[in-house]
Amino acid sequence: MTTMNGRAIGAGLLTTAALVALGALPAAAVESLPTAPTPDQAASAPQTLDTLSRFFARDGALARSAAAPRVEGGSVPVRILSPDFVAGKAGAPVARVEFRASLAVAADGRKASLWTVKQPDGWQVVNIATGDDEIRYAEQGGRVLPGGLVFREPQIDAWYVQKGAKVLPLDEDAVRAVGKNGTSLTAYRERVAEAYGDKLPGSAYAKKGTAGGYAPQADAPLPHEESAVTVASTAAGAGAVLALALIGTTAIRRRRAARES
Repeated sequence: MTTMNGRAIGAGLLTTAALVALGALPAAAVESLPTAPTPDQAASAPQTLDTLSRFFARDGALARSAAAPRVEGGSVPVRILSPDFVAGKAGAPVARVEFRASLAVAADGRKASLWTVKQPDGWQVVNIATGDDEIRYAEQGGRVLPGGLVFREPQIDAWYVQKGAKVLPLDEDAVRAVGKNGTSLTAYRERVAEAYGDKLPGSAYAKKGTAGGYAPQADAPLPHEESAVTVASTAAGAGAVLALALIGTTAIRRRRAARES
């Protein structure tokens, strides 16, 4: 699953370039994307669907006029590992909602995830990612552990579901991290504290500007990926956590797609 992130044009820019597809879509394609009262309305707005048509047609697989994308179902909350949980803050949940995702489907069946965030005047689409990870794992988590909280640890592109003291894996990356039978919430916090505790916002690692203080050192993002983070994390008001999500999604999913091609 490859994320299409934007490039920051200036420190004060919010979302005008947030859908630039690493060269596949010009910044002008998203400058006029509308806000709407709800995430679902933002995702299904005519201008968003027009941008989706270009997104699905960008590699020549479909003519833009034939892409005919549609948005299916309602949006789902997407939760990302919380730095407060990593830091051991009392009462902090394992993850927090950073954006909502809606499923878009092209005429040929290809899927994409639309990321929407709350702005002062409504909800706005700020990112498009190929594939349907966000929606698919939300559904899978509900089956594996009904009523559980589905979340992503983006540094390793791992998806989990948590309920009470139990953390269960939803994909192969999570199985490698916690085992096929999962782990306890306490043990999971110990693992992420050891892995990321010295990379939290405000740390020396973070002050170097390395992936918002969160990305694995061995997998440092490309410079244009760091600027993409500035756009979307500012728009979402989520700071380092959404930055973490965007970098992890871009770098890790691109590598995964390369392996599969």
